[in-house]
Amino acid sequence: MKSNPNIAAHNGYLLCHTCHLLSRPETRAHTIPCPRCGSRLHSRKPDSLARTWALTLTAYILYIPANLLPIMTVTMSGRGEPDTIFSGVKELVLGGMWPLALLIFFASITVPVLKLVVITYLLLSVQFRSQWRPRERTALYRITESVGRWSMIDIFVIAILVALVKLGSLATIEAGAGAVAFGGVVVITMFAAMSFDPRLIWDAMENHHE
Repeated sequence: MKSNPNIAAHNGYLLCHTCHLLSRPETRAHTIPCPRCGSRLHSRKPDSLARTWALTLTAYILYIPANLLPIMTVTMSGRGEPDTIFSGVKELVLGGMWPLALLIFFASITVPVLKLVVITYLLLSVQFRSQWRPRERTALYRITESVGRWSMIDIFVIAILVALVKLGSLATIEAGAGAVAFGGVVVITMFAAMSFDPRLIWDAMENHHE
């Protein structure tokens, strides 16, 4: 069966990965600049799978110290105890602050895990050329790409607490190594989602109908 003639790439259209302009270059040279921003145009993001796999595996590695190492230490009256993400959530629950505890648990533990699992699933589905529900997988990617940045709520909370405590001079709060690792997980997963090209999902469908 012939390829679908409505696919943009088959009609000479290319999407800029920088400014998202859809253009139709008159030449098919190896290096084609975007007419709006000047970035190099590609039919697909270069080395998308390799880049995304590397970033995703790095995020998996950083996720371990992000949850095992202290994310912050609060010192009051000369005494203090380091807290990990889990112990911080536990303290909030014991203190009766259920809404904040649930928010931090969802944004700092659930979201990063789900995002890593989804990206891994998308990578495997593309590599194994799955034709299962491409529209739903594309929507899943869009959702994952958009919600990942909200995982930084723990870092925002630490920054706000440090500022408030310094203003009040009541105690000292220091960010721990876990905060650095966790920030790395969030940033790297954001880059992993950006490096993944969802059009690869539809390439498997196109090759199946050729």
